[in-house]
Amino acid sequence: MAIIYILIIILFSAVIHEYMHGWMADRLGDPTARDAGRLTLNPLAHIDWWGSVLMPLFLFFGTNGALAFGYAKPVPFNPYNLRDQKYGIAKVAVAGPLANLITALFFGLVLRFFPGLSLAMASLIAAIVQINLVLMIFNLLPIPPLDGAKVLLPFLPYDWQRTLSQLEHYGFMFVLLFALFGFSLIVPLINFLFRLIVGM
Repeated sequence: MAIIYILIIILFSAVIHEYMHGWMADRLGDPTARDAGRLTLNPLAHIDWWGSVLMPLFLFFGTNGALAFGYAKPVPFNPYNLRDQKYGIAKVAVAGPLANLITALFFGLVLRFFPGLSLAMASLIAAIVQINLVLMIFNLLPIPPLDGAKVLLPFLPYDWQRTLSQLEHYGFMFVLLFALFGFSLIVPLINFLFRLIVGM
């Protein structure tokens, strides 16, 4: 049953992440997500069967429960519609990880200031905090097509921007390789932030 709860948390955390990308783009002048019916928290509008269900299952069982990670269907947006043509892409990109941070902070503070919670409820809330921290940190990695690469893009010289954009064609392979073989590099940061938020 644990994997079912983890899948539900991953799905809703990823939905919040993608919704905020669309919300920020809409605020900055691009209605693409709204016109596509993606400016909603309804998970049915965002679910990606591979990224939201199959990949988390594959990673969970492939790593003996050590890793469960997933994503929702990316929200479409047109960068040419953004009023801020220089930093607009970065603002849209950072909105998703920021939403995961706020979610982690909210539930982490619940865990911190309500010590009388049952073990089952505390474990569920801890999972919400941890999964949202994973989504935040993982997505901020400067690996295209992750958000971190898009946040970094406006601050790079033009030639580097072009190279980073070209690498996006191979992005899924880089992301999967990092998830399988490089994830341990960010585990200490995830654990540190978890302890900092919940006060352990």
